[in-house]
Amino acid sequence: MSMNLVLEMAVADHPDRVAIVSDELRLTVADLASLAGGGAGVIADSGARHVVYIGTGGADLAVSMLASGRAAVPYTPLNYRLSTQGLHELIGRLDQPLVIADLDYLDVAASAGTAIPPIESGEFLARAHDTDPVDEFADPDAPAVVLFTSGTTSRPKAVQLSGANLASYIMQTVEFASMTADDASLVCVPPYHIAGVSAVLSNLYAGRRIVYLRNFDPTEWVRLIEQEHVTSATVVPTMLARIVAELERTGATLPSLTSLAYGGSKVALPLVRRAIELLPHVGFVNAYGLTETSSTIAVLTPDDHRAALDTDDPAIARRLGSVGQSVPGIEIAIRAADGTDLPAGYPGELYVRGDQVSGRYDELGSVLDDDGWFATKDLAERDEDGYIFISGRMDDTIIRGGENIAPAEIESVLVEHPDVADVAVVGVEDPQWGQIIVAVVVPAPDTTAEPDELRAFVRDALRGSRTPDRIVLADELPTTATGKVLRRSIVDDLRTNPAVSSDSTPARTP
Repeated sequence: MSMNLVLEMAVADHPDRVAIVSDELRLTVADLASLAGGGAGVIADSGARHVVYIGTGGADLAVSMLASGRAAVPYTPLNYRLSTQGLHELIGRLDQPLVIADLDYLDVAASAGTAIPPIESGEFLARAHDTDPVDEFADPDAPAVVLFTSGTTSRPKAVQLSGANLASYIMQTVEFASMTADDASLVCVPPYHIAGVSAVLSNLYAGRRIVYLRNFDPTEWVRLIEQEHVTSATVVPTMLARIVAELERTGATLPSLTSLAYGGSKVALPLVRRAIELLPHVGFVNAYGLTETSSTIAVLTPDDHRAALDTDDPAIARRLGSVGQSVPGIEIAIRAADGTDLPAGYPGELYVRGDQVSGRYDELGSVLDDDGWFATKDLAERDEDGYIFISGRMDDTIIRGGENIAPAEIESVLVEHPDVADVAVVGVEDPQWGQIIVAVVVPAPDTTAEPDELRAFVRDALRGSRTPDRIVLADELPTTATGKVLRRSIVDDLRTNPAVSSDSTPARTP
């Protein structure tokens, strides 16, 4: 089984259905299959042993990825936002690559010094149209897609996803041909992210039209929803915040939209509540996954959202802050530092197992344990009914005076204050306490967030030892394109700028 099977099944079932809407281009499933075959011929003629894509996505991503699958050659979309040096370093780690690049990035690709000349993405589509098709048998266990991790704290790792990993995710979580010709998904997630890869396969398999928005803009996002009668969409937290602001500004109600998934990083609950309030007819989905797991491994469903909002039971209401329950085919374990499994209610490291889990890297090989478990390095716990709560990365834990403190515990309190729009809590080295707690707060519009008031707000909700030692006000938080807060960047900034203006409070004395 390989990801090529997804395209073959779609062609057999609904060849004339529109598969891709990208700028002015509209491709049917049959068109996509034809271009994938011709594109595989272009790749085979080049002698490439790896295909790289640098660009903003759209049809270029879908065609080049499916063509790589047909050519049985691994595929890697790269982060076009990286520096020239950063892109060259990643390209240099791949075996005899053919680089396909959008026009804006062709010079970067050309200067990488690859043995095979790069191809502009529009030219690749044109060549794919005129080249005899190739359809190689791809070993389902060989790398089909290789994605580089963000590398915010270390050298980026190259995650290998096999065709079997990807196909397992799609076939376990998506019902084949379950959508009608009227169903459409608006895709604006980064093309180099696992969500960008899985969006091609899952929507094609379900029979849903993919509408691409290459560069996110909330006004254009709303316009496309209305113009294309989009029924589903996926966003990251930073996008959701801007969409909510746009809906509040315009009064748009998006009647065609029935499902809105969000994920990529933790989303502030006040923002989720406001989004549901503005779009009461929409089913909200919180999706949690990792690159190494071929996308989603846990989902908080629309029914879960409604139940959490409509209940007086604190245990059920708390689930709005969870990532839901594991998807079919995925096993979950929460383990202590010594590797023992923990019962419900106890925090530890999240481990996952299943056919969609790769846990394999270039240069490193597999990091799965002997029983096939992958250590996510996420700190988590689950309740009695299997709802999973993510507290952050294991290495984000703050150790203050010998006490382990999860930043998410403090962040979830602070973000409920009406003067707080966003917040990140980090640990900063301190000679007396080991680390102190610093909360970087983005004030809500037209408010004056007072550090002493915010600290008192946390103290009233949590133990005194979890009260931030300092509150620092900021215009925005540094984030990745998927909305993950760059905590290391915050810590580095605090180290290099230890004296913050009157917008901060000093560390407590022992």
